[in-house]
Amino acid sequence: MPEEVPAADRARSVEGDTQPLGGMPKARIRVVTDSAADLDRAVAAEHGVSVVHLDVRLGAFGPDITSTWSPEEFWERSAHIAELPETSAPSPGAFKEAFLALADEGAEGIVCITLSSKLSATYQAAVVGAESVTDGIRVRVVDSQFATMAEGLTVLDAVATAEAGGDFEAVAAAAVASSGRMQLFGTLDSLDNLRKGGRLGSAQALLGGLLDIKPVLEIRDGVLELESRPRTRSRSFERLASKVREAEDLERLAVVHAAASDVDLFVELLAASFPRDRISVGWLGPVIGTHVGRGTIAVAAQRRVR
Repeated sequence: MPEEVPAADRARSVEGDTQPLGGMPKARIRVVTDSAADLDRAVAAEHGVSVVHLDVRLGAFGPDITSTWSPEEFWERSAHIAELPETSAPSPGAFKEAFLALADEGAEGIVCITLSSKLSATYQAAVVGAESVTDGIRVRVVDSQFATMAEGLTVLDAVATAEAGGDFEAVAAAAVASSGRMQLFGTLDSLDNLRKGGRLGSAQALLGGLLDIKPVLEIRDGVLELESRPRTRSRSFERLASKVREAEDLERLAVVHAAASDVDLFVELLAASFPRDRISVGWLGPVIGTHVGRGTIAVAAQRRVR
C-alpha cells in the first residue's frame, strides 16, 4: 500500500449508490468490496476494484454528497457539525448494479469481500444482490470478518491472485486465507461514539463508569471487543505497539487514523519493531469512523503465509 494520497488525487464523481472504479479490467475474475474497507481510491482504480458505498449522513448532508468526500473532507466537516454521523448498509440493488456492470465489462466471475457480517447488514445485502444475478454472472460473497484496512488488505490479496491469472475458486480462496492471517486492533480517544452506537459487543458490560479510559479494542471473530483499558493515550499507544511486537512473522502493517494529530508519533513506536518504510499510513473513513470517533488509530497486521 502506498502512503496517503492527496485529496485532489482521490476526487471522483458518484452516480447512485455504487462507485465502479478503474478503467480497463485487470483480470477475468473481478473484485468488489464496500467502502468500509477504506481502500485508497487510487489503488482501487489501478486494480479495477468496484466499491459499493455504505450510506453516510452528516447533519444536512445525505449519502449522495458524503460519498463524494475524501476522508480528510469528512473529518474536517464533522468537526463543525454538532450531530453525530449516521451510517446504514447499502441496498442489495447497489451490489446488483456493481455486479452487472462488471459482467458487462466482460468479467467471468466476481468475488465480493465485505466488512464483518456481525458489524453490519452489508454482507447480507451483498448475498441478496449476488442471488439476483445468478443468470448473468457467478458471484461469491466473502465475509472478511474485519473492517477498515484489515478488510482492505484482504481485498488486495484477492486482487493479486486474480491479476496473476487465478480462477474463480482461487481468488475466493485467497480472500478467505488472507482474512485468516489478519488482526485488527486500535485505540479510541473517546468512547462516546461507540457507546451511543451500541457497537461494542460483549465488552459493553465491562464499561460501567470507565468512559474516560483510552481503550484498546480488537475485532475477534468478527465482533468488536475490549482488549485492554489504558487510562492514558500514551499507554494505549504502548499497548498497541506491544501487540505488534507480540505478533509472529508479520508480513504487512497498515495504520489508519481518524484525523489523529499524533499518528506520526504512534507510527514511530511501531517502527521500533517493524520497518518504517513498510508501514502504510492512511485515513480511517466515515463508515467505521462514525462509530469510533475522531482521534481513533487502528492497526491492521497480517502474518506471512506459513
